Order: sequence, then C-alpha cells, then structure tokens
Amino acid sequence: MMCIPCFCDAYLFKDSERFEETYLTLVMASLPVLIVLEQAHVSPPPATVGDRSLPLSFFDIAWLPQPPVHFLFFYEFPLSKAQFVETVVPTLKTSLSTSLQHFYPFAGNLIIYPSCTNNPEIRHQEGDAVNIMIAESSLDFKDLVGNHPRDCEKFYPLIPQLGHAVKVFDYTTIPVFSIQVTLFPNCGVSIGMTNHHCLGDASTRMCFLNAWTSIARSGSGESFLSNGTLPFYDRVIKHPALDEIYLKQAKVETFGEDYKPPCLSGPSDKVRATFMLTRSIVNQMKKWVSTQLPTLPHVSSFIVVCAYIWSSIAKLRNDELELFGFVIDCRARLVPEIPSAYFGNCLVPCMKMAKTNLLTEKEGFVTAAKLLGEKLYEMLNDKDGIMKDAKTWFDFSFEEMPTTIIGVSGTPRLQFYDTDFGWGKPKKHETISNDYSGSFSMNASKESSDDLEIGVSLPAIEMDAFIPIFNAGLENYI
Repeated sequence: MMCIPCFCDAYLFKDSERFEETYLTLVMASLPVLIVLEQAHVSPPPATVGDRSLPLSFFDIAWLPQPPVHFLFFYEFPLSKAQFVETVVPTLKTSLSTSLQHFYPFAGNLIIYPSCTNNPEIRHQEGDAVNIMIAESSLDFKDLVGNHPRDCEKFYPLIPQLGHAVKVFDYTTIPVFSIQVTLFPNCGVSIGMTNHHCLGDASTRMCFLNAWTSIARSGSGESFLSNGTLPFYDRVIKHPALDEIYLKQAKVETFGEDYKPPCLSGPSDKVRATFMLTRSIVNQMKKWVSTQLPTLPHVSSFIVVCAYIWSSIAKLRNDELELFGFVIDCRARLVPEIPSAYFGNCLVPCMKMAKTNLLTEKEGFVTAAKLLGEKLYEMLNDKDGIMKDAKTWFDFSFEEMPTTIIGVSGTPRLQFYDTDFGWGKPKKHETISNDYSGSFSMNASKESSDDLEIGVSLPAIEMDAFIPIFNAGLENYI
C-alpha cells in the first residue's frame, strides 16, 4: 500500500515529474490523507474490440494544448473497508470492462505524429486498459460534499493523473483517461475521473457514464443495449483545411515531445463553493432582463445566470477589460445535423469582451445579459451558419488583452446527478479542472432538475467578497 500525504508545503505543479519528486521527499514527513489499496488496469473483454482507430477532427485537435478535465462524484454510502474491497470494487471493475467494449476510445491512447500530414488519432490495441486506482482516504467526507467554501487542495488527492507520453517509432502515445475510486470508511465513496479533452466533450463523457452506471446497476450489458445509447463513431466532420490550421496552432510537430500532463496539487490559495439558484429566482431574473431589454432576442436561463456571475465577479477586480466565454454544442446545428451520440468534441466557443466599468455599474447585470444574449443570437442565427468563423474559433489572440478571462463549464441539460451506480444519486458533483482557469460550473441541482447548481473556484480573499455580492444581488429577485 502507498500513502499519499497532505501537501502542506507543495505547489501547484504543471509538471507531474516534479510533483512525483516532491511527493517522494514529503511522503515520510506528512500524515497520509490517502492510502492506495490497489493499482489496476481494466480492459474491454478479450476479443471484443481488437485494434481500432478513431481519427481526430479539427473539433478535437483544437483541444490538444488544453489542460485535462477533472471531475468528482461523491456518494453517501456508508460501508466498511471489507465491504468496499469485496463487493463495490469488483462490481465497478466488471461493469467498467463491459462499458469499454462499447466505448473503446476511453481505454485507448492518443497517437500524435510529428507532422501536419497525419491527423492525431485515438488508437485502441488489444490489451489496452484504463488505469484505475483504488484508495482509502481520511479526509472529512461531510466537509468535502458541503456547499460552503472549501480549500481546493483538499480535493486533489482524489483526482487520478494521466500517464506520461511514450515515444514509439515515429509517433508518440499519450493515455487519455484514468479513474480513482476512494473509500471514506463508514461515510461514502468518491469516483474521480480525468480525461484528455481531445477524447470528447461533456456530452460524450455523459454517454459513457450512462453506460457504466446502467451496467453496474443491472449486472450486465443487456439493459444498456436495450435502453441505452451507443456512441456514433463515424467521422462525419471532415474539413482538411481546418484540421491543418488547428494542427499548426497546437504545434503538433513538437507536441508529443513536450507533452507532460498538468497536475493539480496544493497548497493553493483557492477555495470552491457551491451556490443554488432556484427556478423561481432564475425566472425573476429573466423577467427583469426582458423588462429592461424588451428587444433582446435571446433571454434564456443560461444567459441570465452567466451574466449574473460575470457582473458579480467583475466587482471583485480592478480590471480594465474582461472576457467571458462559453461553448455551444453544435451537433444539431451543423448542416447536415449529426447524431446526438456523436463521439468526440463538437463544441463551438462563444466569447464576448467588455470594459469592466460597464459590468460593475448599477445596471451591470443587465448590460452583461445584453452582451451575451446578442452574441449568442448572432452566432446561432448567422445566415452563413455556425461554421462561418471556424478558422478563428480557437484563436485567443486579441488586439487588447483582457485582464480577466471567465469561462463556464457543464450544462444543466446533461443531468450529472442521475449518475447512479446502484448506491443512489451522487451527494455532490464537482468539476475540479475549473481550478486551472477560474471558470465556474453550471449544472442541474441534485434536489430538482429545474434548479441550478453553480460551482465557483476563487482565491479565498475574492470568495470572501464574492459571497455577499452574490447574495445581495439576489434579494431583488426573491
């Protein structure tokens, strides 16, 4: 067994090798917060997948340089270590194996060629597997699943790391997915997952999770095959010119040589907190925006919540310019449309810049809603289609660089709280990768799919200021 310490004197490492070196020097001097019970490798059932490759489209290639996605599910499931090891772990492994039979890229590796003439691909070869760590933690489960501000670094021991890049002949292979299952004795279980963003977007991850949880609950793949959704692997998105643009932008000629998976570790001055917005409050916010801006063409729950968070965070900083960005799932917005079960990334970035003083004045919330609503409407209704500006979607160079960049991850549409392995709905869902960028998450709440759960990660001093700003503004809509 391996003990992982609480990193009281470490740093937020971008280099996982440095992380490991520091870990080895600290492990004997720190109290363990994690005991590794097992390091396992789970493959699809033998001879069910074989050797297969999935070429990346420009939608995927654009995400190559971005940090991985980390997310955590917490389940209130009091059981002993013996019960966990003897019943829960075997069930999760067996159901994962069956799921990988249908979602083979999760067990594969990213293949990078040092040339723009060959697109990267996700390749599965017989015997490839998902790395899964089984662990036990002494962290405070009740604290972790709360809504109050909690130190971000407390969550990092629960997050699995991706493996290192390996040079093979004329290409580089990079793992794309890993899992960590952690027991909190007599309290609950967490399931942490990390994936390279090129593997797929949130819609693809949710399809995989729906399969895994369905198979875990039923004990076989029959129920999933009868009622679930199989991934659509056909590469129907083909734009060689765009592929070349984004391969150059990702610097693919040196990407494989330089790649080291970023690694989250503490201490960090950031804390994360969760805020609830009921349907009633959101409707009142929409009503207020519509009253103030009767000609605004797009007033949705998503837009008003983004606008409210943007204007609230703007009040924390003495900036000149702020950029707000989010992504649009365009599976149903391409011509022709592609199936909703399309495997991979199919996201279009939508960004808007604003002077901070416009967002911090009395009507800053309404101004933010106007800017975001008009920009989204413009993108969705352009006569040339949503692909109009595809060449510059991921070009993040600006004439004037914004001081603050805010993003949003997640979507209420995907219902993360329906992720039930047979122990009931998650007690809490957290998007840990928001710590890289300071983005916030927006998901349907556990209690009601009509309400929204907002996850915010900020430096502690900013969180202390953000909470009263957030709460005071809502008093107008209660």
